[in-house]
Amino acid sequence: MSENTTLIAVAHGTRSPAGRRQIERLAAAAARRRPGLDVRLCYVDVQEPKVADIVAGVVAEGRPAVVVPLLLSCGYHVRVDIAEAVAGTGFPVSAPLGPDPVFTGSLRRNLPAGADAVVLASAGSSDPLWVAGIREVAAELPGRVELGYTSGSGPRVADVVARLRAEGARTVAVASYLLAEGLFYRTLHAAGADAVTPPLCADPAVADLVLRRFDAMRLLPV
Repeated sequence: MSENTTLIAVAHGTRSPAGRRQIERLAAAAARRRPGLDVRLCYVDVQEPKVADIVAGVVAEGRPAVVVPLLLSCGYHVRVDIAEAVAGTGFPVSAPLGPDPVFTGSLRRNLPAGADAVVLASAGSSDPLWVAGIREVAAELPGRVELGYTSGSGPRVADVVARLRAEGARTVAVASYLLAEGLFYRTLHAAGADAVTPPLCADPAVADLVLRRFDAMRLLPV
């Protein structure tokens, strides 16, 4: 693809003003790292502009583009929402941001030393690819790690924290596998843990990860 390839960054969307700012800062940080790169941020849910609208606009301009999902797994939004938006355009879609060593490294650095147990907290999904991805992340974290969810049918984070304390864990930390602040992230601070790691996009290395996903598709032979 040419040097004027647009990076279409697709986030989930949130009603949280703080979460919105965090995702906007992530997209802006990626653009700053690559002067002249056209980065366009859009969403699959909650916020505007939607991914289909941005894709249509880039097509109308006659520009090549790579779509980078600012998401943590190759789940429904990637396989359905984004796939439908780019159908017929020829725009390649990169792998989502996660799972990736950038995130597991960030979680390890932000977890308090000496915690008796860790709850890896994610949004939750029945999608097999999501389940495999979250288990992959859990396997990379130190010590006793249990899975907890903020939605879906799995055990809620607060229930897992309570069970761990009942089993004798004196210090319990929550490793937040959420990209930005929002309703799900706020529930983690009410789950009764001793510590909660920051949203993943707080790590400056995530902007570099966005560009690596972009380059991996942009540099493919046409």
